[in-house]
Amino acid sequence: MRFLRWTLLCVALTAPLAVQAQREKLPPEDLQIVEKNWPDAKKTSTGLRSVVVKEGAGDLVKSGNLVSVIYKGQLLDGTVFDETKDPAKPFEFRVGRGQVIDGWEQGLQLMRLGEKRIIIVPFELGYGTRGDPPKIPKRATLVFEVEVVAIKK
Repeated sequence: MRFLRWTLLCVALTAPLAVQAQREKLPPEDLQIVEKNWPDAKKTSTGLRSVVVKEGAGDLVKSGNLVSVIYKGQLLDGTVFDETKDPAKPFEFRVGRGQVIDGWEQGLQLMRLGEKRIIIVPFELGYGTRGDPPKIPKRATLVFEVEVVAIKK
């Protein structure tokens, strides 16, 4: 009986570790590239990763805000698939309205006005299993460099 209790206790204590290991959202080859290039990236519970490049001092981005950003989107191999062409004309969208991929919705809400971040988006929070041909392949991990230049309520 005592052995059974100890076994159950051990299983209960190690189960969260197994669940955490299952939560990794990046394929092993993508994870290796990400850990090599951005070893300090902080990971959220959804698998999104980010690195602060330049601290912001303004308000935190919130759902409902109209946000203006300057950005560059790349695949893990460095191929640029989208970017702000003219920094004087930033991309603008309303957070929380489904106008952008989930990775942006989540990543931008970690940022402040004036902040610049690298946001690493697993395919589940990006363009999914289908991608967005021809620029974004299936199951693509995406890397965005994003700077918040304006927030309007």
